[in-house]
Amino acid sequence: MKSSCLSLSVSLFFIAAFAPNLKAQTKPNVIVIYTDDQGTLDANCYGSKDLTTPNIDRLARTGIRFTQMYAPSCICSASRAGMITGRYPIRAGVPANVSSKPGNIGMPASEITMAEMFRAAGYETAHVGKWHLGYTPETMPNAQGFDSSFGHMGGCIDNYSHFFFWSGPNRHDLWRDGVEIWQDGQFFPDLMAKEMKRLLDQPHEKPFYIYWAINVPHYPYQGTKKWREHYRDLDAPRKMYAAFVSSMDEKVGEVLDFLEEKKLRENTIVLFQSDHGHSTEERAFYGGGNAGPYRGAKACLFEGGIRVPSVISWPAKLPQGEVRHQMATGCDWYPTLASLAQIELPRVKLDGKNLSGILTDPKADSPHSHFYWQMGANRNKAQWVVRKGDWKLLGNCKDTSNKGELTKEDKKLFLANLKEDPSESKNLAKAHPEIIKQLLELRKQALSSVYPEKKKTK
Repeated sequence: MKSSCLSLSVSLFFIAAFAPNLKAQTKPNVIVIYTDDQGTLDANCYGSKDLTTPNIDRLARTGIRFTQMYAPSCICSASRAGMITGRYPIRAGVPANVSSKPGNIGMPASEITMAEMFRAAGYETAHVGKWHLGYTPETMPNAQGFDSSFGHMGGCIDNYSHFFFWSGPNRHDLWRDGVEIWQDGQFFPDLMAKEMKRLLDQPHEKPFYIYWAINVPHYPYQGTKKWREHYRDLDAPRKMYAAFVSSMDEKVGEVLDFLEEKKLRENTIVLFQSDHGHSTEERAFYGGGNAGPYRGAKACLFEGGIRVPSVISWPAKLPQGEVRHQMATGCDWYPTLASLAQIELPRVKLDGKNLSGILTDPKADSPHSHFYWQMGANRNKAQWVVRKGDWKLLGNCKDTSNKGELTKEDKKLFLANLKEDPSESKNLAKAHPEIIKQLLELRKQALSSVYPEKKKTK
């Protein structure tokens, strides 16, 4: 009898001792794939007929695709800050792009990143790819919640030399855990896929969160020979852009295959999303991406600048092959992933909302009654947008797609009804002063929450 009691006591001791680990292992793994400058419709599952994207489409078949997902911003750093903190980029301290030069700070170290949230919940955390959120020890990935980091810190690199691709003086930009490394001549998308597989191949006593910030299809367009040949009959610059998109899709497929090989796919949440619309800059041959009927592109707040491809797939728990048309934003993934993983949110002001309701119920309402975007720190000069329902009000606006002229009055205030005019071709500001008033009040409320009014002293 004593022996039986002793055995039971020992068994209960070991169950109690290892229960936290057993519980942690039942939590889902999370991979966030954040692409760079991928246009609104640039995947087969979004309607592009001239692209080959079987792996993005594969995620859509095994998950949920969004048609009204909005990036937190229309520019790289700000969008990344919004996604990784769940906050308006202006609230997260990144209203626009941060410097790509070493020694320059970016997102404040005080921000609580998605990686810090997951790590506090017992997850292994890793960053792979582009960072562009700070270039000092305290603002680089390893100080922002990531156990490991591999990639470039600035905004863009040549994918073979790994030198910054923008302005001089020429400088190398490839790092592992804060230490510069050299892998001359090796194709960076291949290196990212190799790093992803290395991370996935490790023994996992804990669940993992990986932020795979793919630097593709951001310029320079360096698609592989296979895909350049595949698209040889397309017109420029579409063929250069398309080759790079399919090169990226192929790397995503390699990692998905490896997840399946390691029996990790079922319980891994894979989120795939672009940081904003396609580029029309000179370095991008003035285009190549596809926003379909939507006006705008990268660096502006018309639909083509912020409406992005977005798919979430979790075979074990979420519906498959479904589409959601509710408005959502990249800031929403912070609280949504926390909810799906059943982990506690940090006690900070979030602008993102939990999308779990619409993930499980296609008829559920969007958690947003409205949303605010601002690109730039100066609230008087920055581009800004308020959207409520079908109404969208743009201020200080510009159109980087050049799909039509903007008068001086248009640039100041541009009102569109997205249901009646998804292309935002007609300014309705003069016809609806009452709507203007409502949306300006919502903007005022958003600004007052970010920039509290100072109390007057007597």
